[in-house]
Amino acid sequence: MTKAELVDSLAAETELSKRVVGELVDLFLDEIKEALAKGDKVALIPFGSFVVRDRKKREGRNPKTGAKLMIPARRVPAFTAGKGLKEAVAGGKKKRATKR
Repeated sequence: MTKAELVDSLAAETELSKRVVGELVDLFLDEIKEALAKGDKVALIPFGSFVVRDRKKREGRNPKTGAKLMIPARRVPAFTAGKGLKEAVAGGKKKRATKR
């Protein structure tokens, strides 16, 4: 699903204009970006959580030449799926192993 498809779907369900829904989606995404830029965690229970993780510097290789190079440390955004999202993707409730 693209952002445009999401806006179309939400506009149809809420009876708001696509322009208004588009602005709300942009505002929502901007708020998540700003929180992550400050180092905050964004938890949307039961959907999931957005966090910032620190990656250590590491040694890498140039795939073209094979030369070694150092990849600097950096901060990267990460998403962890929540229980509700995991269950929805799995098709409902998790299946339990049966004892025989």
